[in-house]
Amino acid sequence: MTAVRAGRDVRGLRDRLTVPVLAFGGILMAVMQTVVVPLLPDLPRLTGASAGAVSWTVTATLLSGAVLTPVLGRAGDMYGKRRVLLAALALMTVGSVMCALTSDISILITARALQGSAAAVVPLSISILRDELPPERTGSAVALMSSTVGIGAALGLPLAALIVQYANWHVMFWATSALGAVGLALAWWAVRESPVREPGRFDTIGALGLAAGLVCLLMGVSQGGQWGWGSPTILGLFVACVLILGAWWVQQRRAERPLVDLKLASRPRVALPHLTALLLGFGFYANSLVTAQLVQAPKATGYGLGLSIVATGLCMLPSGVTMLLLSPVSARISAARGPRVTLALGAAVIVLGYVIRIADSRDLWVIIVGATVVSTGTTFAYSALPTLILRAVPAGQTASANGVNVLMRTIGQAVCSAAVAAVLVHHTSPVGGVAVPTLHGYLLAFAMAGTVALLACGAALSIPVDPTTPGARVRGRAGADRRGTEAGRTEADRPEAREDEALEGA
Repeated sequence: MTAVRAGRDVRGLRDRLTVPVLAFGGILMAVMQTVVVPLLPDLPRLTGASAGAVSWTVTATLLSGAVLTPVLGRAGDMYGKRRVLLAALALMTVGSVMCALTSDISILITARALQGSAAAVVPLSISILRDELPPERTGSAVALMSSTVGIGAALGLPLAALIVQYANWHVMFWATSALGAVGLALAWWAVRESPVREPGRFDTIGALGLAAGLVCLLMGVSQGGQWGWGSPTILGLFVACVLILGAWWVQQRRAERPLVDLKLASRPRVALPHLTALLLGFGFYANSLVTAQLVQAPKATGYGLGLSIVATGLCMLPSGVTMLLLSPVSARISAARGPRVTLALGAAVIVLGYVIRIADSRDLWVIIVGATVVSTGTTFAYSALPTLILRAVPAGQTASANGVNVLMRTIGQAVCSAAVAAVLVHHTSPVGGVAVPTLHGYLLAFAMAGTVALLACGAALSIPVDPTTPGARVRGRAGADRRGTEAGRTEADRPEAREDEALEGA
């Protein structure tokens, strides 16, 4: 009897720890993406490589994450989400160990590509939460999981900066290796395998086609500033992207078990959240890119604060704490008003944050407030996107559909990075013989990001109302009362029809 009770206690503990363990994995993913940022100025000296080669330590992670996220999401739907989640965490940890053991730039780039596989952790975890948790807990858990991207980024930058400043740079990667090993062990112990599977053969041709198209697109976007936007190489990459993805689209429409269900993805309740994710990826990313450069600019510019990388990281901490604290609030808003409203609200708050940034980007406290407001909007928006996807796709496709949504955010971030770089390069002034961006250039970047966030708000409001939300059910019942007939009751009010409604879209 004691052994049975102990076994039940262990199972109960595992169930209670599922959400925190998955959230820890999401934070680790974001930390792995940001820890290399403080090293970038010194990596050419430390590795003996050129600045262009060093930039690939970031580009490689971006490319592999964009390619592997939908692929691993589909593999999770087919072969087991826990199994693929553990594989992604293992690859991330192996990549970190490789970074810790080498100073060779080619090995570093390869290792960073392995770390990019961790981008699939969040969509896989969200799919596991849908399968394992009761409906009343799913909303808050998904909101927390979505917020881990910002939380990890806000924590990773100051952590990495402190280690780099006071210890050997390899120590930073040993620390992330240890954290990765802990996350992998906890996920193996606490996370149960989901019984929900999508049968069929894996679409290898579709995966290769998508990978080739995305590599051409993201390489063109990320390297356009260095290689020249009108250079034959960049133009060739964009042409190849259009041709490859066009052929891939045709192949996916004809495949019996496609990597991405384009028929489902083209329905408004799925396509519009994907479009909004693309716009939000652009809108929020300028906050991180520009804030760090702005506060580190020399005081001789007239606007810069001359902060160190450690102080810069600490300026971003309030944003991470805010995202952690507000994720339950965003879940409550979605439960009361629907995730569509939460998404539009989040985009509007991001616009407000950029209005603050444009109004004053000289005082440190205003900069922190503006950056925190943008992060608040990001929390609301990113928590609502997975919920919208979960309600619009069948259970067997949640990991792959959320993987595509994360991919759209990644593409938005890559385009934002290129656009911000282009704006700042064209608005510079000499300071001490060095060309640095002007305050006008930074304000233009904020205005551009705010405008895109406003478009995201419009796209969010265009998403068809989910008939399973409380507001929609109230309106349906009110219509029935006015007409006095069962015909006034919406189709989605009948529980047996809700799954069909989710599949058919609006």
